[in-house]
Amino acid sequence: MKLDALAIGTHPDDVELSCGGTVALLAEQGYAVGILHLTRGERGTRGTVAEREVEAKAAAAALGAVEMAFLDCGDGAFRRGEPQEDALIEVLRAWRPEILLGPPASDRHPDHGRAHRLVAAAAFYAGLARRGTGEPHRPGAVFSYMQHDPFEPAFIVDVSGVWEKKMAALAAYDSQLYRSESRRQEPMTKVSSPEYWLAVEGRARHFGQVIGAAFGEPFGSRLPLSVRDVMELLPGGLR
Repeated sequence: MKLDALAIGTHPDDVELSCGGTVALLAEQGYAVGILHLTRGERGTRGTVAEREVEAKAAAAALGAVEMAFLDCGDGAFRRGEPQEDALIEVLRAWRPEILLGPPASDRHPDHGRAHRLVAAAAFYAGLARRGTGEPHRPGAVFSYMQHDPFEPAFIVDVSGVWEKKMAALAAYDSQLYRSESRRQEPMTKVSSPEYWLAVEGRARHFGQVIGAAFGEPFGSRLPLSVRDVMELLPGGLR
């Protein structure tokens, strides 16, 4: 179906951790939003491919996404050649999103930076009539969400009203994130630690405080953003 926005993650749970609140907010506002995972997390330390697929479906439902799919770009050895570009171009032309939310240009996990470059390239090439098959479509904007490494955001989305939906989506990833002691027999990772779980809320509270909200999700933009009403830029909260 035709989408308004598409959130693209390198691994299952990347979208939910980084911009799950924004996905839920867009869906709540009546926009058609989809989630695309570029790998299946097949080389992750915890969980199986089958488990992560079930988790991803449950998380997408919790956020209100109307589409969810996987590509096979290679977890732990991310590929971004012409075959991977063509696969992503096909998705973009099928769903025709106006906005893409994707990985940052540089991050702790090498796959994330590679995925950023794949998304940027495919978003442009999807608009070329002589590249691939199907009706050309170039998204109007590609914004980068924040993962491990911090950067100065171009804008922050107030996700206070949908924070519980984001938490419900993250709770679906029982194999990956710290939820209880139920999977303590598996190797501990940075993401599965209790400290990381607390840090997810801590970062959102920090960026929320910057804009006078309870919770915020930061994004980067390669180009300046257009503003039609300067008064809408006034931050909330105490002055």
